[in-house]
Amino acid sequence: MRIWVDADACPVVVREILFKAAERTGVQLTLVANRPVRIPRSPVIHFLQVASGFDVADHEIVRRVEPDDLVVTGDIPLAAEVIEAGGHALSPRGELHTRENIRSRLNMRDFMDTLRASGVDTGGAPAMNQKDRQAFANNLDRLLTRYGKG
Repeated sequence: MRIWVDADACPVVVREILFKAAERTGVQLTLVANRPVRIPRSPVIHFLQVASGFDVADHEIVRRVEPDDLVVTGDIPLAAEVIEAGGHALSPRGELHTRENIRSRLNMRDFMDTLRASGVDTGGAPAMNQKDRQAFANNLDRLLTRYGKG
C-alpha cells in the first residue's frame, strides 16, 4: 500500500496526520500538487509537482495508483476513478468513499454543480472541526491496519 494525496486542497492539519502516520508505519506517502508543498525530511514522505492545469494532479494520481493504495482527496470524481482502479479513497473529513456509496456522492455533487451554475448560492463546506479530524485519523488508522503496515 502507498498513500497518495491530492495536495492542492488538502488541509494542513490532515497533512500533519498523514506525515505522522507514514513515519509511524513506514508506508510510502506522496503528495501530488501543481505548486510546491512543504514536507518533512523522511525516506517515506515524497512530493511530486505536476504541471499547472485542470485535473493534472488528479490524472497523475490515477495513472500511478495501484490496487489497495489509498488516495486522500476531497474530489469526488477522482475518488470514483481511484475506486474503479481498485484503490481506496478517503476525504480529508474522514469520509470513506466505497463502491457502494460513490455513485450517490457523484450524483449529489453533480446536482449541486447544476444548482450553482443556475445561480443558486449553495454555500460552502463548513470549516473542519475536531470531529472531522478525528474521523479522518480513525479511518486512516483502520485502512493502514488492514492494508498497510500499521
